[in-house]
Amino acid sequence: MSACQDKLLLLHGLVDDELDAANSLAIEAHLKSCPGCSEELARIEAVRRTLAGASLGHRAPDALRNRIDQQLAEAAPRARPLASQRPPEVAPSRWQPAGGAAAIASRGRWASGGAVMGLAASLALVFAMPQLTTTNMQDQLVASHVRSLLANHLVDIPTSNRHVVKPWFNGKIDFAPPVVDLADRGFPLVGGRLDYIDGKTVAAIVYHRRLHSVNLFVRPAEAVLPEVGFTTRHDGYSLVRWSRGGLEFWAVSDIEPAELNQFREAFEARTQA
Repeated sequence: MSACQDKLLLLHGLVDDELDAANSLAIEAHLKSCPGCSEELARIEAVRRTLAGASLGHRAPDALRNRIDQQLAEAAPRARPLASQRPPEVAPSRWQPAGGAAAIASRGRWASGGAVMGLAASLALVFAMPQLTTTNMQDQLVASHVRSLLANHLVDIPTSNRHVVKPWFNGKIDFAPPVVDLADRGFPLVGGRLDYIDGKTVAAIVYHRRLHSVNLFVRPAEAVLPEVGFTTRHDGYSLVRWSRGGLEFWAVSDIEPAELNQFREAFEARTQA
């Protein structure tokens, strides 16, 4: 009895623990009623156990290990001198810049004052920015992402046509989120929906990455934010935040952070084109 051809990728993804919650639930429900896929799953797991067996691994000979250790030790950088070792003192020079010691002291005070003011300005900018990367905000984003998968409510408007998704948001929210199709970059558009983050209605634009889903939450930026991307991991999920044109973007998925950054770069490149 053969397995369903359209379920083979899901079976391998299930064994490798690469499926999101929605696809895991779907394939597990399918396995209960499909003997062919159940047999194929057992075969895949048997192959995995065989490849993980100790008989397929070989320990390197001690002579080889010792030779590698010796080469690594020889290639290691020499230890730096201790910080307490002071360089030899140099006799003071008789030459001084114009203005003498008073001018030198004055310039030193100006340099120190400029550094202090620069540091103060930087700190003011940091503390003036809204703390959008707090654990509470990330909790809400991850919860919304997972809820959209578990409740089978990934999209309100299921289509890969961006010319349908973008006008669908008109009248439902008071801003216009950019919608682009990234199928040629490996992130096909799935559709869009409305979501609720931090007490406000936001746009959620949904993309796929192989068997994974990417939720792109968009809302108006409440303050001036850096456009550079901010990447983090939270509860096993990847999150990337950036801003552009007065809007704040949060991409959430269970793919690796590097892949989610590829999504951000592709999205930004397409919206700026």
